[in-house]
Amino acid sequence: MLRVLTLATLFPDATRPNFGVFVERQTRGLAAHPDVDLRVIAPIGLPPWPATRHPRYRALARLPEREERNGIAVLRPRFLTLPGTAGRHHVAALTRALVPLVESLRTAFPFDVIDAEFFFPDGPAAIALGRRYGVPVSIKARGADIHHWGRGPTAAQVLAAGRAAGGLLAVSEAMKRDMIALGLPSEPIRVHRTGVDLDRFAPLATDSALPNPGAAFPQGNHARTAAKAALGVSGPLVVSVGALIERKGHAVVIEAMRDVPDATLLIAGEGPERGRLEALIARLGLADRVRLLGAVPHADLPRLLAAADVSALASSSEGLANAWVESLACGTPVVITEAGGARELVRDDSAGRVVARTAPAFAAAIRDLLAHPPSSEAARRSALPFTWAANTAALHAHLSDLVVQAKG
Repeated sequence: MLRVLTLATLFPDATRPNFGVFVERQTRGLAAHPDVDLRVIAPIGLPPWPATRHPRYRALARLPEREERNGIAVLRPRFLTLPGTAGRHHVAALTRALVPLVESLRTAFPFDVIDAEFFFPDGPAAIALGRRYGVPVSIKARGADIHHWGRGPTAAQVLAAGRAAGGLLAVSEAMKRDMIALGLPSEPIRVHRTGVDLDRFAPLATDSALPNPGAAFPQGNHARTAAKAALGVSGPLVVSVGALIERKGHAVVIEAMRDVPDATLLIAGEGPERGRLEALIARLGLADRVRLLGAVPHADLPRLLAAADVSALASSSEGLANAWVESLACGTPVVITEAGGARELVRDDSAGRVVARTAPAFAAAIRDLLAHPPSSEAARRSALPFTWAANTAALHAHLSDLVVQAKG
């Protein structure tokens, strides 16, 4: 039995159901493995009082410190985050919060390995715990944890943790290259791809039955038209899924819609850029064709993505975005930037287009796909290797290898 302690600051909770939902799904898969016993620590960073009185933090502070979520025991210790310090003190604060909790936990659960699911601050804190308890540590790189935290004041902590880890995971080959360019050793890095539920994320069927993952699909024009109508849309539909932050490039896609006549853009996500994007939509006179949907529950994304003719995301950086894989699993081609593992997913025109991060480039690619749409079956084919079963098997093998090597 492999005893795994998963450390994940990126993990859903009652106030943020979509926050790190893919980390939770991966963890559920590993926990269900017959040879795995697993516990999750999902720390919550909070600023000092009185900032915690702000509604955003007050809801987090009220979350239970222990709960069972989807059959997994989850511990939620709090650690102090100091505004204006660029994350310099996150690791020290997180480690201080973790030590007494893990000390108590280890008595009943003598874990064999620590699985850190985000590089910062999870990774450096996991290394401190690994040294304290003499167990190997794996750290996974997902995107912003390397592209943002791997530079600036926290870069030294990221590098030190990566060099000390027993093993490293990257969500794509491109992410691996970025890690190496940052100064991390190449030998311990394994590419560990995300998964997608191919039963839930699937093209619209003509009846209520869910298709088999590898099955052929009818074009489903009637079903797609009906799904669009339920969203208040007629005509071509473009969907963009991602937090409303500058890095996701929603402004680029919004500007592109000026040159995609009669098409509607629906953006699923929430974040600090909402006001700026609302102003942009109004200034461009696109209020009748561009709508911000806010945070859409993950369970509702399959029908939204399957209703769309194109999924577009103008990210400045990514590892390998789950939204890309989920869109293709729904039979919806993507228009994305040359970010992260884009070329590892979009290998031919049936999966979509990889273009420059400009409004004209996005407009041209969207128009091209609307004029020459690939079949749903062809678009979906690119997502078929991304199964949660493969994700679980690879993660189990990786963590098991680290334990064997440590016992050497």
